[in-house]
Amino acid sequence: VQLQASGGGLVQAGGSLRLSCAASGRIININDMDWYRQAPGKQRELVADITSGGSQNYANSVKGRFVAFRDSAKNTAYLQMNSLKPEDTAVYYCSADINYYNNYDEIVAENLWGQGTQVTVSS
Repeated sequence: VQLQASGGGLVQAGGSLRLSCAASGRIININDMDWYRQAPGKQRELVADITSGGSQNYANSVKGRFVAFRDSAKNTAYLQMNSLKPEDTAVYYCSADINYYNNYDEIVAENLWGQGTQVTVSS
């Protein structure tokens, strides 16, 4: 089972980007799916959290600008980022709590991370 993040890029301030995080493998179900970011020289911070029921929580710095949602049928989470600012520049990571079958058909509960995708916002 793995998470694949995509959608990062270079955008001007005020622009928008949509990140995707797709889980693949022998997945049983996915609980929370989270988006984090880490800017150069800073600690990784939680940007948004979305539960299996669709409830969302956001960092104060992105409230009103970012929207997290998920497509459970596709095991995919999205982060729609609007009104981007230069301070949003960071590597964005997705994380998910996933229950899945391993190669021995055992049920495993694990917190997995995607590989990160770079978002750069120019002023």
